[in-house]
Amino acid sequence: MAAPRMMRRARLLTLASVGMAWSTSLVGPGIGVLLESRTEWVVLGAIGVVLFAAAHAGVLYAAVSPVARGPWLVAFAVASLLTVPLLAPVAAGRWETWAWVGASLVGTAPVLVRRWWAVVLGVVAVAVVLAGDPLRALLITGGVGVGLALVHVLPVWLWDLLVQVQDGREARARLAVIEERLRFARDVHDLLGHRLTVIALKAELAERLATLDGARAGEEAGEVRVLAASALADLREAVHGYRAVDLAEQASAIEQVLTSSGVRCTVSVPPSLPTAARELSWALREAGTNVLRHSRARWCTIDVALEPDLVRLTVANDGAPGVAGRGSGLDGLAERLVGAGGTLRTGEEGGVFTLVATVRT
Repeated sequence: MAAPRMMRRARLLTLASVGMAWSTSLVGPGIGVLLESRTEWVVLGAIGVVLFAAAHAGVLYAAVSPVARGPWLVAFAVASLLTVPLLAPVAAGRWETWAWVGASLVGTAPVLVRRWWAVVLGVVAVAVVLAGDPLRALLITGGVGVGLALVHVLPVWLWDLLVQVQDGREARARLAVIEERLRFARDVHDLLGHRLTVIALKAELAERLATLDGARAGEEAGEVRVLAASALADLREAVHGYRAVDLAEQASAIEQVLTSSGVRCTVSVPPSLPTAARELSWALREAGTNVLRHSRARWCTIDVALEPDLVRLTVANDGAPGVAGRGSGLDGLAERLVGAGGTLRTGEEGGVFTLVATVRT
């Protein structure tokens, strides 16, 4: 569907944006390791840089992905603490190695914790204490850290807004379904409540009269049968009206969904259609679902044609390479159309998948 595809793209863009800022956690301390001449500190510094960069990447990924954030926060906290003994002595006097770690922590804190300002103050204080040049460490940790915070916070904040919007859309859709179900339940109650009450009373009366007045009991039972048949007919009519969907409205809705998904859609529906054409709305719905779920279509055409004794629906798209066989949905649709006096035909030619459904008027 359009929404999942859009969310995937947005998440990739957000990850790319924060990834550029993440590189500072690798490059800044890494320079200090390259400037270090003592072999043991080169090894320890390299271990510290790798651990911190890996944990930093993981916690940023968790911030914009549907994975558990807690374990990554713990790993990031542990890796950050280990950088103090592993990286603070590296290239001492020539490069403020740990100050660059501090800049990464300052830049990431607003994304990860609520009281980020307390973390920022603590990190800056540690950087100043560990550094040989406190002013330089303050400029790196504070200045670079603020710049990284801006780079981190904005895309993650926009991502959170997008997630909230998507959750709101899904909640609204679920609410619409619930409201429609309640409406239908209310209509059925209003339609059948009185008649079922009368049927129950007459059935009880017939039961009492069965041993006293057989003829009267028979009349009451006959009235119960008539009332039950009438109620059943009304129920069927209500359900049919509930399920029936206008074909033109269905085509317009599918056109909007496909267009929003990046599929170029062309729709041609006559202004006036017979009642029997409503049966084709099921075929159109199934065809639209297949285009979205089972193919990578770039274009789709929906054409409804009126013929002397039937209505013909033709849906074609160039997503056939993504369709693996014929699903159960199409088989069930074919059975439904046959029951309504219609037909269903599907085929693929030249990479174009075509569905043709007909129903007699």
